[in-house]
Amino acid sequence: MAAEKRDMKKAGKAAREKGARFERELSKLFNEHGFHTHRGYVFHKQSDVVDLLGIHVEAKAQERMNVWDAMKQAVEESDKRKDGMPTVFWKRSRKGIMVCMRFEDWMKLYTIARGKVKDGKNTNSQEDTV
Repeated sequence: MAAEKRDMKKAGKAAREKGARFERELSKLFNEHGFHTHRGYVFHKQSDVVDLLGIHVEAKAQERMNVWDAMKQAVEESDKRKDGMPTVFWKRSRKGIMVCMRFEDWMKLYTIARGKVKDGKNTNSQEDTV
């Protein structure tokens, strides 16, 4: 029984370390793309990665993930912290990073990226839209 408990503690520690590595990797990638972010501090009740303006980052490094549970966690924490749109970033071993957002939030980002304004007028010329 004691050996079983010890193995569970090791597994939990390994999972936490894997998650922390992914948070650092994600922050490094944001930084490489010109955004100045860093891994959040759990004891300060911060997001997994902070200083990505308007985005609440929930980072998951899991082989099997329930995206609905992860998004629920991101929404709840985003609502508490008021730090941006809840967004889940996740990665499996030796695979690329995936991103999940609510449709409404994605549309906000896409609208901004395409140069649309609130009244529906496009600030880009017709040639710019593809």
